[in-house]
Amino acid sequence: MSNPRSSRIAGAAKPLHRFAWAIVVALLLAGVWVLWVESQIRYYATHDQARPANAIAVFGAAEYDGRPSPVLRARLDHGLALYQEKLAPLIITLGGGAATDLHSEGGVGRDYLMAHGVPDSAIIAETESRDTEQSARRLAVIARKNRLRSVVVVSDGTHLFRVHALCESMGLHVYTSPRRELRTLPFSIRLDRNLHEVLSYTYWRMKWLIGLG
Repeated sequence: MSNPRSSRIAGAAKPLHRFAWAIVVALLLAGVWVLWVESQIRYYATHDQARPANAIAVFGAAEYDGRPSPVLRARLDHGLALYQEKLAPLIITLGGGAATDLHSEGGVGRDYLMAHGVPDSAIIAETESRDTEQSARRLAVIARKNRLRSVVVVSDGTHLFRVHALCESMGLHVYTSPRRELRTLPFSIRLDRNLHEVLSYTYWRMKWLIGLG
């Protein structure tokens, strides 16, 4: 004869068991996702796809009172080197600034390139975007307006997987080219950069899936 109390306990345990398995499966899927995104970040950071294109686009970074930060300068120098190799006849500098700023990242980039011999006619400065997604969106607008079929995009290596995904989602045909690191970064900084990119890409992809991206 079965014990009613034991039957009730067993019945109550079944939903808990299923919930525990659901948590385990979710954690495994999340782990696989993180590993895949991280592998893509590492691939784009270590593979230079630079080749002849219609334009070179340099994604912005901080500027200090009209002077490029070391990171922005490294990106601009890399874009300049590609231009001097005659991979493209046009450089697009991307990035706005805060409402109180007198300068923009794109404007500072243009001034820096002109000071290094690039004619104003070979530069388009985008000065309105506030983040990577907006920069990619503005780049798509510029590309359509100027009938640019292909673009070499320049940024930090860890940034380029997300940049590539954003640009492709907006109809751009891009090649990625990571700027050279100024020095060997400590593990903690590299980990922080990768974590930022994993979370940022995941957030954007979730928005894209539900139609908000």
